[in-house]
Parts: sequence; structure tokens; C-alpha cells
Amino acid sequence: MFRDLQRIDGYIDPPDALVFLSLIGRQRQENLLGGLAEIGVYYGRSYFLLRKISAPDSNVLAIDLFDIEENDAQYQRFLDNGRSLGIPVDEELVISGDSTRLDPQAIIDKIGHVRFFSIDGGHLLRHVLADSHLAESVLADHGIIAFDDTFNPAWPEVTIGVSDFLRRNSDTFSAFCMTKYKTYVCRRDFHDFYRAAISEALHLRPFEHAEMDFLGSKVIRLHNPLNRRVAYELLQRLGMSALSEWAYRHG
Repeated sequence: MFRDLQRIDGYIDPPDALVFLSLIGRQRQENLLGGLAEIGVYYGRSYFLLRKISAPDSNVLAIDLFDIEENDAQYQRFLDNGRSLGIPVDEELVISGDSTRLDPQAIIDKIGHVRFFSIDGGHLLRHVLADSHLAESVLADHGIIAFDDTFNPAWPEVTIGVSDFLRRNSDTFSAFCMTKYKTYVCRRDFHDFYRAAISEALHLRPFEHAEMDFLGSKVIRLHNPLNRRVAYELLQRLGMSALSEWAYRHG
């Protein structure tokens, strides 16, 4: 999984890859079914991670404008990345367009209700509010929303948007886990279940777990110590990417 991540341009941090792995794995163990979706595919790093983790299921929906390069070059690189990884993209499960204008039924028609929804689209307040409403509309009862860049100082409106979503829906939704880059949210009925899944995950034991309060909910904050990050980056720069996983498993 780590080697595949490094081959694709993108921004998902290895700790979040392990959170994805742990949560989706727990859903599989408990037979909590549904599709997976991502807004903001870029070149596919986290999309192909979702594909790999959820295999042999293939119901992962990609949503993106695909407009950061001319002549559909971004979309073509996305397809090429899938072929190079041996995970070809099902183009029937790609929506190329503005997620803020997307009809929720278009998602349900393709993959049913969603058990894991990654939001990494536009980073202005209007984008976050629209995308969170879209995710809420299609989420399975046991579904998870993973919000990216929630406390990134470069994108302060993301923090406002996620906080507004949780305050507006405080009776039904709560955060249960935070990392440096992402906030993980579910319905309150599943809050304790997913918080326990984070606490008990073997993949996440190397990280420091701290409990904190956030908008009325107990949240596990996963801290990635500096020495582990430095070891990972050093192994990468020395061309030892095959060993870089060690930094997160045992560092």
C-alpha cells in the first residue's frame, strides 16, 4: 500500500492511509455494506487506496472537475495511473463535473448509499457546505465522512465549514477521530463503535492516542511523532521506499 501511494501524485498522509485501512476493514468485518466515494480525485492517490482497500468490491465512485490541465490531461493521467497499478478505472463510476451541483440521486444510482465518503474538493466555505450536504444526503446509516484539510491554516474556511456542519447537525453527527490533516465524522449512533475501531486498530498502535473534546463529542486525536515522520522522509529520499512502511509500523 505504501509503495503504491508513492507512485501517484497526491496529498494523503500515510497515517490517514492507515486510518482508511482500519475503518474500512472494520466495516467489512461487521458486514456494514455500501459504496465508497471521493470528491477531489486529483491524480488518484487516495482513490486507488480506496480501491485497493475495498477490493474485491469495485463500487468506488470518483468525482472531480478534472480541469487542472488542458485537453483532459489530468483525466488521462488518472486513467494511466490506474493501469500502471493494475487497478483500471471503471469510467462508469467517474463523475466529471462540479460536485456542488450534483444531484444526490446520481451517486445512489451508481453505487447505492455510501459507507465511506472522502471530501477533498473545493476548499472555500461554499464548497465545504455543499459537499457535506451532498455526503449527508447519500450516506448509509453506518457511513463515515472524512474531511480533508480541516485545520490547515492555508484553508481556514474548511475549518469553518466542517464546524458549521457538525454544529448544524449536532443531534445526528459527531467527530470521532482527528489526524493532522483530516477529521472523521459519523452518525452519533455509531460514534462509540468507530472510536473503538480506532482505539483497537493494530495498524494505528504506533501512533500516540489522545482523547479530546470537540463540539460535544469525545474524539481520538492521532499524533504522528516527529521522529517517525523524519525516518519516513529519510528512507524515501535514500531510495528505500520499500522500507518506508517500517517508519509507521515500528518507528
